[in-house]
Amino acid sequence: MKKMSFLLVALLLLATVGAGCITSTDTSTTTSSGTMGPPEDKGYGAGASPEGTMVNVSAYPIQNLSQDEIEAILYMREEEKLARDVYLTLYNETGLPIFNNIARSEQTHMDMVLELIKKYNLTDPVAGMGVGEFNSTEMQELYEKLVAQGSESEVEALKVGALIEEIDIKDLDEWLKRTDNEDIKAVFESLRSGSENHLRAFTRLLQNRYGVTYTPQVLSEEEYKSIVG
Repeated sequence: MKKMSFLLVALLLLATVGAGCITSTDTSTTTSSGTMGPPEDKGYGAGASPEGTMVNVSAYPIQNLSQDEIEAILYMREEEKLARDVYLTLYNETGLPIFNNIARSEQTHMDMVLELIKKYNLTDPVAGMGVGEFNSTEMQELYEKLVAQGSESEVEALKVGALIEEIDIKDLDEWLKRTDNEDIKAVFESLRSGSENHLRAFTRLLQNRYGVTYTPQVLSEEEYKSIVG
């Protein structure tokens, strides 16, 4: 898998937003003042529990890492940060509790990947970086585009959330094909389960509150329906 393939797809999709991929009936924007910080627990809103199963990385044996596995760990650490940071920012913009709560879940995902980094003595690519700061220029560009799009309205913010979860699922599927280490597979499968929950939550809120039918942009229609039902 080319490292940034699905991120570049997302950038192209954002460049053509408004071309009719998603049906929307809402254009309002709700803003919320306050200082960016860790999300508070205000209830998850529509959808399932935000997190996948927690993984005790230390319970698995240490195995040799392939180059693909090293790349996968470091990549997913930064991609989970992308999701967390976008959701923290959009929570500040919209005040929607779903972003508050899913940001908590993304922090948990980041922490699980960090445990892999520590276990295998890798260098954390986002160590010391604040919200909206990234090691990868592509991640930085995508963050800025996603936040700009999501800041337009509550509906656009939820669409951005769904797109991020599609990207996560697709990337995790590709990385899982390239790893045989038990601990990495366990963490990535947990992350994928969480992303499925998040995708269901975003799309259900779009439908139930705003009358918006979301059309998948990265996943195939079959893959998408198998997740959301």
